[in-house]
Amino acid sequence: MSDERRVPRAWGYAAGWLVAAVLAVAVGVLAVSSLGASIRDRGPVVTEAVRDAQVDAEGELTPAADATPVRKTFEDDFGSFVVECRDAVAYGVSVEPATGWRTVSYDSGPDDDVDAVLARQAESVEIEVFCNRGRPAIGEVERNTLPEDD
Repeated sequence: MSDERRVPRAWGYAAGWLVAAVLAVAVGVLAVSSLGASIRDRGPVVTEAVRDAQVDAEGELTPAADATPVRKTFEDDFGSFVVECRDAVAYGVSVEPATGWRTVSYDSGPDDDVDAVLARQAESVEIEVFCNRGRPAIGEVERNTLPEDD
């Protein structure tokens, strides 16, 4: 085979590989964006409840007037965090730190998610809760420990 035929064939293989790689990345991005939230129990990004929620004059998210409140308590070694959902709108109802813990910050909403940060000595916990199809669900729990002083 002559060198003249090898060069166009090599370019053809490279172009084919490039098209396949772009297609694979596009399929992966589509799968993660459409299924990823559901797999992590986060529900669809846009639901009827999100569309029905309104932003009021002060810029706060407000649920539909007929939204049914659903309340849930999240408990762990840090204490408890009570969150209520009305459709896609989250409200932080209360934070009760366990013995030895203190509340550093607390978001009462209304918002698309609410969070609380609790601390004990060099340890802290941040819990973020959002409304998944009208029910409180944990979005993330972040635990941090400050390094010890030498």
